Amino acid sequence: MKPKVCLVGIDGLRLDLARGTDMMPTLDAVIGEGVFNELTMEVPTLSGPGWSTLLTGASHAEHGVKDNHFVGHQLLRCPDVLSRAYFADQSTTTMVAAGWPPLADPSDTGPVVWERREQQRAGLHKVIVRDGETYGYRLVDAQIADHTVAAIAGHGPDMSFVYFCDADDEGHVYGPHTPEYAAAMGRVDAHLGRIKRAIQRRVDALGEDWYLVLTTDHGHRDEGGHGGDSPVERRSFVAATRFGRSLDHWPAELAPTQLAPLLLECRSGPAAAV
Repeated sequence: MKPKVCLVGIDGLRLDLARGTDMMPTLDAVIGEGVFNELTMEVPTLSGPGWSTLLTGASHAEHGVKDNHFVGHQLLRCPDVLSRAYFADQSTTTMVAAGWPPLADPSDTGPVVWERREQQRAGLHKVIVRDGETYGYRLVDAQIADHTVAAIAGHGPDMSFVYFCDADDEGHVYGPHTPEYAAAMGRVDAHLGRIKRAIQRRVDALGEDWYLVLTTDHGHRDEGGHGGDSPVERRSFVAATRFGRSLDHWPAELAPTQLAPLLLECRSGPAAAV
């Protein structure tokens, strides 16, 4: 049985405020149990270009996403990691759950994750989209977490991408050095904890092989906001755990364009490692 991969994107997370500060114990647990890589994101450090690179493996020049408007993008030439996993093995089940519409809503700009209507009708691809820009990410992230936990418990998709934006939203309004940002990190970590426990239950009950992988698309300036080339804005990371199995194949260094290919290798490659 091939490994299953759950990639969780935490938009706008300041790693220096999250790691080892008791603000995000689930993040710390994933790092402690598994592997950790620092990433340096391309400029501009905006969500559109950043997530497009992390999810497709294409550079800014290749996918053509310059900002959050997606005008002139080339995403139809750059399939996302979920689509690539399906194309490699058409029995693969995939899921995207996101509260920022450009990531997955075909009626919005983008989307970064391909719609794949035929696979949706066949029950092979699940798309869960909410509108955090309208209804607020505190509410929408909780809904995304609910759907994700239910999906993991129900059919356990082979490859999934789950997205949370509460921390980024509060970072824009209040800045990262505030109680509001700290509270948002805590809420996101609670969602991560629920997802991690749901995966652990499947591992315990069914003996499945799962990767849980966490990343972010950019940081925040001390005053809030991002998009520039400062180290704190460009700083990202990847943290991964494999629930008791080996991660010896995981590289010591990683670039943003290498994450998607690595996850595909995890899905199709080292299934026998224990």
